[in-house]
Amino acid sequence: MIFQKVKTITVVSVLALAALTGCDDQKKGGAPANAMVPQVSVVEIQPDTRAQTTILQGRTAPFLVAEVRPQVSGILQKRLFKEGEEVKEGQPLYQIDPAVYKAAVESAKAEVERAKSLVMQTRNSANRYAQLVKTEAVSKQMNEDAQAAYKQAQASLLAAQAQLKNAEINFGYTTITSPITGKIGRSLVTPGALLSGYQANNMAVVQTLDPIYVDVNESSRDLLKLKKEIAEGRIKVNEGAIPVSLTLEDGSVYPLEGKLELSEVSVDEGTGTITLRAVFPNPNQTLLPGMYVRTKLPQGLRENAIFVPQRAVLRESNGSPYVYVVQDGKIAIKKIKTIKTEGTDWLLESGLEPGDKVVIEGLQRIRPGVPVNIVPTMAEQAAQQQKK
Repeated sequence: MIFQKVKTITVVSVLALAALTGCDDQKKGGAPANAMVPQVSVVEIQPDTRAQTTILQGRTAPFLVAEVRPQVSGILQKRLFKEGEEVKEGQPLYQIDPAVYKAAVESAKAEVERAKSLVMQTRNSANRYAQLVKTEAVSKQMNEDAQAAYKQAQASLLAAQAQLKNAEINFGYTTITSPITGKIGRSLVTPGALLSGYQANNMAVVQTLDPIYVDVNESSRDLLKLKKEIAEGRIKVNEGAIPVSLTLEDGSVYPLEGKLELSEVSVDEGTGTITLRAVFPNPNQTLLPGMYVRTKLPQGLRENAIFVPQRAVLRESNGSPYVYVVQDGKIAIKKIKTIKTEGTDWLLESGLEPGDKVVIEGLQRIRPGVPVNIVPTMAEQAAQQQKK
């Protein structure tokens, strides 16, 4: 038992002495002998020419919109369409009771016939008096009265014909037709309703959905900046129609390409934005009015631009961006000035030069002045393993 205790104490003493010796060696020699140099992966910055695009949010709007309203008053007799169906321009939609307007047409026709009879009668009298006044069989005054009566009868005929035309138009308005071709929504009135001519409330809405508009808003500040870069030659713009691509609410890409049709001529004072309108073909009516979408608009080609991966960009406590670069085998900091994101990269205004080696992996293990070893990225290493 005594021998075992002495043996245990001896082992512990040896271990303690070894630990103290190690600590002393570390103080004298600095870092331990097995300390490893951090490994990082870098990307070498090279100027690039890329198509500049902007992503703008917006909503779809119908190409044409028509609110159906009655042009004459009366009782609605029946609805002549199926809600939600496609209707053609001029297709009957509603029928108003036409009895009153049909009677007005018949009355106006009778008035036209009476006026025609009066014209014939006064014309004969005017012709007769015109012959008699030449032989002084009648006075000039009587002839003038006959001629005036004839002209008055002609005017009455024209008025009666206009009244008949107006009655026929109102009679035609009793059948309410679609003003445009498109899809009609639900009916807001039912048979038996009393309608008023040109009433404020519509009866239904018809919308043309193929093609369809997409309205987006762009900051006036961004637009001014773009125009400045174009004027300075940093961005080259292609002439002709501007193509636009679309991403739907669920993240899927709309398969058909649209084109930019107009840019609003004034800035919205409340939002400081300018409305841009694109038009898209919509044969299957995948796009419906009011849908939220994201558009991708090309702005031109930016030549000799400097891009850096977003994952390489770090920020100071005040939000200023910077990156780690490898210079002479050691880590250094470079502050950068960004313009905007392009995919997974930042477009830079200043801060980096061609040939700079920017750290993109191993950022957690480094600090300025620390020597590092450059190794392939994890993706590159995985690709190499697959080849083996």
